[in-house]
Amino acid sequence: MSGLKAGDDFPENVSFTYVAPTGELDITACGLGIQYDASKEFKNKKVVLVAVPGAFTPTCQVSHVTSYLAHLDDLKAKGVDQVIFIASNDHWVMAAWGKANGVKDDSILFMSDAGLEFSKRIGWTQGDRTLRYAIIVDHGKVTYAEVDSVRGSIEKSGAEGVLAKL
Repeated sequence: MSGLKAGDDFPENVSFTYVAPTGELDITACGLGIQYDASKEFKNKKVVLVAVPGAFTPTCQVSHVTSYLAHLDDLKAKGVDQVIFIASNDHWVMAAWGKANGVKDDSILFMSDAGLEFSKRIGWTQGDRTLRYAIIVDHGKVTYAEVDSVRGSIEKSGAEGVLAKL
């Protein structure tokens, strides 16, 4: 498979790992990693899936995740049930990244695309990292899928770009 496009069904057999939020913001408190069956869950929700090259990296932290934090209410108003960030980092690093950004609940979930399994499957990787991309899935159907090809740009995958497509 090479990429996803509007009109595609979200692929089957896609799962990520994450640590469920507990309301605790202590980044040294680790939880157990659990599987999230994205293929199953996305059939019943409107989801924005955002991939970043790495947690805590400059553009990802300074621009990308903050755009979603700033526009979370706008996304919810457009019917988005869930925002999920994925990266090649393990689920503990992703959980710490969410906590470091003050996310105490499941408003934004931070998950691991372990081994880049999903991103490789759709061909959106660069070396050992994901490309920067966003996919809107509305009840199992892809309605938007774009990669930011300019280094440091979040034009297509940031909250503002996604909101324009909702």
